[in-house]
Amino acid sequence: MELVQNVEVEKVCHDCKKEILVNSSQELENAVSLVYDNAGEKINILKCNECYAKSPALTNYQPCEVYSRVVGYIRPVQQWHKGKKLEYSDRKEFAMPGGECDC
Repeated sequence: MELVQNVEVEKVCHDCKKEILVNSSQELENAVSLVYDNAGEKINILKCNECYAKSPALTNYQPCEVYSRVVGYIRPVQQWHKGKKLEYSDRKEFAMPGGECDC
């Protein structure tokens, strides 16, 4: 691990966890450094060349939380009990024919 701007950076591929080689001048030999923006916070991700060639996109990311209204309250769907989750999965979306509402 290396300390960069007071943050520890692990020298392994984000996807396959293979060790990343760094030469004496602190350059990556078998990897690519990707920087992502997470709500204003810059996140540095290392990917080995093989994983980057397969998919340059970030995988195993943090799942988003889905909120919906149930009985007058807006709550995360993950916190609902089994019955409400089944009810939520049965819901259907409707679109007005012709697009925008003329209300």
